[in-house]
Amino acid sequence: MSDNPLVMSPEREQRIRERAYHLWEQEGRPEGRETEFWERAEYLIGMEENAGAAQLPNPVSQHDPVPGVVVEEAQIQENYGEFPDRLTDQGEWRQTPMTRAELREYEEGKMQPTRGDYP
Repeated sequence: MSDNPLVMSPEREQRIRERAYHLWEQEGRPEGRETEFWERAEYLIGMEENAGAAQLPNPVSQHDPVPGVVVEEAQIQENYGEFPDRLTDQGEWRQTPMTRAELREYEEGKMQPTRGDYP
């Protein structure tokens, strides 16, 4: 069996065919809905074959880096700037979250928060 879910092997096609048949029987054998049952079966088989695909940890909540996942620092958003208008706060509030380095300094007591800094 191929590891690529986009490659249709004869074994996978047979599993989908059997699942579609069982779904069709459960629905009372309606006429003209073969494509719907095939797609549902294909989706269910794909979920079974890749059961752990959604089990990766959220990289934002992890302190240790996840191999292969790149999370950009919030510092890059400082370049976006702010365009003052008569209804804006004219830069009184920080527009981006603290970077990891700033958060570490804040937690160690080396940095005092300014107005609008939230860890």
